[in-house]
Amino acid sequence: MIAEEENTPAKKPFLATTPGVVLTCLAACFLWGSAFPCVKIGYELFGVDSSDVPSILAFAGTRFVIAGLMVVAGVSLAARRAFVPERRDLPAIGVLSLFQTVLQYILFYVGLANCAGVTSSILEASNSFLCVLLAALVFRSERLTGRKVLGCLVGFAGVVLVNVAGESGGLSFTLTGEGMVLLSTVAAATSSNLAKRFSREHDPVLLSGWQFVIGGAVLLVAGLALGGHVAPADAANPLPALALLAYLGFISAGAYSLWSLALAANPVSRVAVFGFMNPVFGVLLSAVLLGETNVVSPMVAVAALALVSLGIVVVNRPEATAGNARREA
Repeated sequence: MIAEEENTPAKKPFLATTPGVVLTCLAACFLWGSAFPCVKIGYELFGVDSSDVPSILAFAGTRFVIAGLMVVAGVSLAARRAFVPERRDLPAIGVLSLFQTVLQYILFYVGLANCAGVTSSILEASNSFLCVLLAALVFRSERLTGRKVLGCLVGFAGVVLVNVAGESGGLSFTLTGEGMVLLSTVAAATSSNLAKRFSREHDPVLLSGWQFVIGGAVLLVAGLALGGHVAPADAANPLPALALLAYLGFISAGAYSLWSLALAANPVSRVAVFGFMNPVFGVLLSAVLLGETNVVSPMVAVAALALVSLGIVVVNRPEATAGNARREA
């Protein structure tokens, strides 16, 4: 009996199982997909012009402070204790907030204001490939194989396609629009790998919540200092604007907490494979909420999404090796 118990494998936590990682990542991706059109609607409700960078930063900062406070308050109530970081958590929170909130969203918000939600949502898919590349080449946590390189090339072909055959029927790429969104994915991919590394010694939900508070505060202060504003455009009926802002905060609080928990329980590449659902949800919700049905033709959008999806599947498909064959035999 004792020998049998010793040989019994430890039960995996739910988030490390296939149903667990699927449900967790799809929920996070749906929330992120809804962010693309909701941010644009938020600009209208708060009277934020695409050229008003200070107000864009202030708007982003407000959203993320709300997101962080939602996480902190929710966990504090559930645990019946103050959910505050210890001194040893502060360096990790500071580094994570720099990449995950400050750098990523300065680039993302400015870029999103200058390109279509459909285009930006598909560009964001490059985050999945960058996560894999950084995990192998920079963080050395995974091995980069020929199959993964092929998958990255196939996926990026989808990103190129949506720009070449996009809004103007030709090459559609500007530094202040699509370029900023693409650079934001580099920061996002870096933050995913950092979150995986930091989760070994720190609570991933604590890191997620407090990095939003700190990073959001930095964006808010910077935006206000530069002359930005955060106020509903319709002062007589501010409820729609405030409700949307609360939902945007919930998007970040829920999605990043779920994603951080999934990263803590799984390899980076296993979680990154679900990133293809971000552009899927983003395209669908942008079309429904913004009416962006003519920005990218349906055939081009389907082809681009198919390439992105195929690339991510190829990246994460295990390669047969001689060692594996011997073990299977």
